[in-house]
Amino acid sequence: MHKPGGILVSGNHFKTIANALIQNLKPSPLEDATQPQPVHRLDFATTGILLIGKTSSSIRALNKLFEDRTIKKTYYAVTIGKMKTEGSITTEVDEKPCKSNYKVHQTVSSQRFGQLNLVELEPFTGRRHQLRKHLSGIGNPILGDKDYGKKLLILNGKGLYLHAYSLKFTHPFTNEALYLKDEFPLNFKKLFDVLQ
Repeated sequence: MHKPGGILVSGNHFKTIANALIQNLKPSPLEDATQPQPVHRLDFATTGILLIGKTSSSIRALNKLFEDRTIKKTYYAVTIGKMKTEGSITTEVDEKPCKSNYKVHQTVSSQRFGQLNLVELEPFTGRRHQLRKHLSGIGNPILGDKDYGKKLLILNGKGLYLHAYSLKFTHPFTNEALYLKDEFPLNFKKLFDVLQ
């Protein structure tokens, strides 16, 4: 399913994706059907694809795929500043080892920000705010990032330009190769003609 920005996936709040699923998804017809629930998390401000389990066995199996890191996650971000065309970032997050690969697909000049980059990201680990911290750490914060951006370059009211674009994995029960994608948000398409 598509997760909009500005909504929590789960937690102790009324307005969460987890709470909305019951009214918006058909229950599974299978014997071990349960209340549908997200099997991974996206930050409050991040948009994009969110995987939902509707049976106890599927929730367990999908959680295991995420734990074993056999699901390939691809994100896109809009970053600020001059960047190498591709690279690997391996700085620790919360004193734990982690790795993110990046590749710049298009760069446009910006009067306010100097230049903006459309960057494909592949996190190999799932630390909290990993991509945001990694990009900020190399001097290329994500546009709209109030926590890790540069104070003078914060874009207010437009949200965070970080999008969970795709998930690639083998279905735990049918062994079918799955490649699930979520369309780029309009704010990305307005900046980069390669997305038109």
